[in-house]
Amino acid sequence: MGIKLYYTTVTASRTVKSQQAEVIRILESKSIQYELIDISVGGELRDEMRSKVGDPTAVPPQLFNEHQYCGNYEMFSEAVEADTVEQFLKLA
Repeated sequence: MGIKLYYTTVTASRTVKSQQAEVIRILESKSIQYELIDISVGGELRDEMRSKVGDPTAVPPQLFNEHQYCGNYEMFSEAVEADTVEQFLKLA
């Protein structure tokens, strides 16, 4: 599977919860297949996400196409506004 969404099921942050829900809703509305990777199941997944992003403080949601970093929520949101989600996700 190409698109990977790093997210968490355990967070006290309403912002993170709403951002994750919005990304999932948009991906599903566009019929884009994706894989969810829950970083709350182990610190090694969180560390892997942060390492791939290149930011030791990165928080979910983070999007990848296979191993290629696409961006975070803000970047995804900008792509939605510009109607360039497929390009953002490196699908086009």
